[in-house]
Amino acid sequence: MATTNDLKNGMVLNIEGQLWSVIEFQHVKPGKGPAFVRTKLKNVESNKTVDKTFNAGTKVETATVDRRNYSYLYNDGTSYVFMDTSSYEQLEVAPEIVGAAANFLLENNEAIVATNEGRVLFVELPPSVEMEITFTEPGVAGDSATGRTKPATLETGHEIQVPLFINQGERVKVDTRDSSYLGRVKG
Repeated sequence: MATTNDLKNGMVLNIEGQLWSVIEFQHVKPGKGPAFVRTKLKNVESNKTVDKTFNAGTKVETATVDRRNYSYLYNDGTSYVFMDTSSYEQLEVAPEIVGAAANFLLENNEAIVATNEGRVLFVELPPSVEMEITFTEPGVAGDSATGRTKPATLETGHEIQVPLFINQGERVKVDTRDSSYLGRVKG
């Protein structure tokens, strides 16, 4: 148990039997009336986002979430298989739980797998990953000054938008949260 004064981003709360992750929170002290805490919560299983207001100091039940480093091994067709980097235990994760993270999963890449009481909640990737462009239309000399983009396919098959000067075979840095191009990888 914790109070609303102890809330932090990323904390997982157990509200009416459902697990909710705190996306953001704000302590509000109005001129009149008691203080309260305004929060934005995301359901861990359904990814539904809601705004919820608590009175300041209200007790909330926290859920114990175990976040461990795993290495992605392979997709066997029905699930994604990860290996705990410390105990070498393998864990099968359903595609629904992996979600959009599958667009950036390459064999032997690191990921954080969060579990609660033995149940996998979500897979978290680093904020950015380096990937190779497997297909894009050729770049044209002089196309580097404009802010225009073109589609490019990553080695996982996921398509992103890249600047016109990026060519097939180049390695790029991609934001895993919104699939945006972050830059070329040197070397």
